Amino acid sequence: MPSQATEYTPGVPDWSTVHEPTGELFPPIQSKDEWERLKLTDEQVNTFHEQGFLLNVPVLTEEQCDKILDDYKYFMGGSHHPGKNMLYEYHSNQAEDPDNVLVHVLGHWRLTKLFHDLAFHPKIVRAASQLLGDKGENVGVRFWHDQLFAKPAKHGGVVAWHQDYSYWTRTAPMSHLTVHVALDDQVEDNGGLKYIPGSHRWTRNGGKPLPVLDFNFKDMEGIKTILTDEENAQFKPVMGLLKKGECSIHHALSVHGSYGNKSDRPRRAAVVNYFKDGVQSVSEEEMLFSHTSDETAHVNDPRRRCHVPKVIWEICGSKMEGQFFPLVFDPAWVN
Repeated sequence: MPSQATEYTPGVPDWSTVHEPTGELFPPIQSKDEWERLKLTDEQVNTFHEQGFLLNVPVLTEEQCDKILDDYKYFMGGSHHPGKNMLYEYHSNQAEDPDNVLVHVLGHWRLTKLFHDLAFHPKIVRAASQLLGDKGENVGVRFWHDQLFAKPAKHGGVVAWHQDYSYWTRTAPMSHLTVHVALDDQVEDNGGLKYIPGSHRWTRNGGKPLPVLDFNFKDMEGIKTILTDEENAQFKPVMGLLKKGECSIHHALSVHGSYGNKSDRPRRAAVVNYFKDGVQSVSEEEMLFSHTSDETAHVNDPRRRCHVPKVIWEICGSKMEGQFFPLVFDPAWVN
């Protein structure tokens, strides 16, 4: 049985203190053979490394999606979880425009068993191990942080084109990836996720990511102003067309984004981010907050950029591990 979660405040468990699945979302993996059956194919691994992303990977059943969506209520429409102060960030509308609403949340894996267990999902972490390794080898994988992106019907906002690692440069080496799990069908008119093939090779100044132009994701096309002529010529978006319960997996430098939701149905997604075991902190900056939210941080507050709170940050040069960076896949489980 999983360990009992330590209480953040009386009666409110903090699930970041449990470093194994609770069993609430999926049954446990019992053998190496079960892990083996979850492997990506060589073709899928090659596609990821060639294109910078992999689409339409089945992860959740419709029933599992609906269970997670029931927990989504804590972050929508004014409902609040009693442990909301554990969140790293909370934006009821990061766009600050009532006609273009983008709900964006980080840290919810600490609040509910379902969001906690999603970070440990066997299909996800098995794939992450292969894709973070060289030539599909199995490597250790640690959880980085999670995100919710919700675009309500008819007035859902955009998520501007960006590279994820642009926000994560306080860690090195760059051995990260992102898993975007669709909790609704994603199509063109409801703001489904799009990718730019090959953009994971776009770097600056000796391998650094493109700079961040808009920390609130509002300037959809702004990235094109800093691309080279060659990069702009290659800027040919591919629509993910994820079905409910499918995920896409993308490289930390893969340029991606999504336009607004003008349909009559919501577009909700749960995102989990990972890094290869051994990644270190390379920042000497001290994080100055325990969380940011609509109530506690101004929209232009630079602290918002960190995407991790002070309590989980390590000193410069130290390995990223501990309570907030659990090992979610150990290669010993399959070797």
